[in-house]
Amino acid sequence: MRRSRMAYLPFVFPLLAIAEISAFLTVAHLIGGGWAFLLLAVVSLAGFSLLRREGIRGWRAFQQAAAAGRPPGAEVTNSLVGLGGALLLALPGLVTGVIGVLLLVPPGRTLARRGVERFASRRLGSAATGNLFGPRKVRVRVDDPTVVDATVVNGDAPAAARQPAAAIEGEIVR
Repeated sequence: MRRSRMAYLPFVFPLLAIAEISAFLTVAHLIGGGWAFLLLAVVSLAGFSLLRREGIRGWRAFQQAAAAGRPPGAEVTNSLVGLGGALLLALPGLVTGVIGVLLLVPPGRTLARRGVERFASRRLGSAATGNLFGPRKVRVRVDDPTVVDATVVNGDAPAAARQPAAAIEGEIVR
């Protein structure tokens, strides 16, 4: 029987608290207690302002995708990762602040967005994620570069000239 990941939460939060306290004490020892408290306050205020900005940006991106008829999944996922980063930045703590900044910079946001998309595709299935994120992108490798005429494939040619459609092997990149 597979154990739920939620069962580990009672262990994660105390470990996070210990990590936050030790990180704060280390920074306070290096730069002084007053500066450490000022750093925490500035990081938290920046997180609160980013929460509002990321929320508005995500809502606008969702509206634009819906108006254009595109699947809004990429915009929603990107804004969720940004909101998560801003929320972690708003929490008073240096460890959560560093994780929040990593989620807000473009490389970290891209990695987290891909992870959320993979998680959603595993949990929801390919049909639902195809509707949410759009069609999958694949890289196709053709061993036999034979070009099949469109009239033959579509069946517009006479029955004697029709050929069976060629199968193409490929690999899923993402």
